[in-house]
Amino acid sequence: MPTLTTPSGVNLHYTDSGGDGRPLVLIHGWPLSGESFAANIPTFVGAGYRVVTYDRRGFGQSDKPQAAVDYDDLADDLAVVLEELDLRDSVLLGFSMGGGEVARFLGSHDPWRIAGAIFAGAITPALCITDDNPDGGMPFDGFTAMAESCRDDREGFLDSFITTFFSNDAGIQVTEEVRAEALRIAHQSDPVNAVACILLWATDLRRDCEAIKVPTLVVHGTQDQNVPFPPSAARMKKYVPQAEVVPIEGGPHGANLSHKEEWEKAILDFLAGLS
Repeated sequence: MPTLTTPSGVNLHYTDSGGDGRPLVLIHGWPLSGESFAANIPTFVGAGYRVVTYDRRGFGQSDKPQAAVDYDDLADDLAVVLEELDLRDSVLLGFSMGGGEVARFLGSHDPWRIAGAIFAGAITPALCITDDNPDGGMPFDGFTAMAESCRDDREGFLDSFITTFFSNDAGIQVTEEVRAEALRIAHQSDPVNAVACILLWATDLRRDCEAIKVPTLVVHGTQDQNVPFPPSAARMKKYVPQAEVVPIEGGPHGANLSHKEEWEKAILDFLAGLS
């Protein structure tokens, strides 16, 4: 099992398609792993890109240290992936909470290795409603309630979350086989880490987004029930003026599978336009 080791000794599982193409680093959402992109990877590899995935600490096949974590730690983990694999002229794709790693990395690290950023169904710029962020998605006690529900009834919470993950206003948009596979991956998450990461969704990433200077794509389902479009993707151009926002009409959170061709096309079109 290929792993990269952080300075603190955490082993991160990764996959690397290899090749000479521009690196595309896929950063997964909660509570999944790099496996969640398995159906998309062949498309990107077939288009000539070198595709790298890794499992966030606490998820998938990566180590599961029982310690507090924040987006500084997670962005540092991303830096390890980029440095150890010596990825250059790369594009970062952050899905859901993975958008936090992309924003914090570009807001706090030297971006010389990065040619572009993609936020897919991402939690950016700031989901938590506060006095100076009234257009967020919900107040902090909403995030704490979700964390408590996950802690108290992990099985039920994961089952419900994954169903919503693939649902729009008309109901679930993928087969039961697809839903069950996502649920299998979700069960690889560490219970302690999974609960703790829910609270990270409330992180204010507006300043990090304002620091992004590379070409940026925002792709997001308009009927996303996990990360609603209005407080997330619809606000990104305010903080990242160069961002191209591509709404996927009717798309749920897991639009990479429910609306696979449209989702992949938006990404490939963006990649093709980079210098």
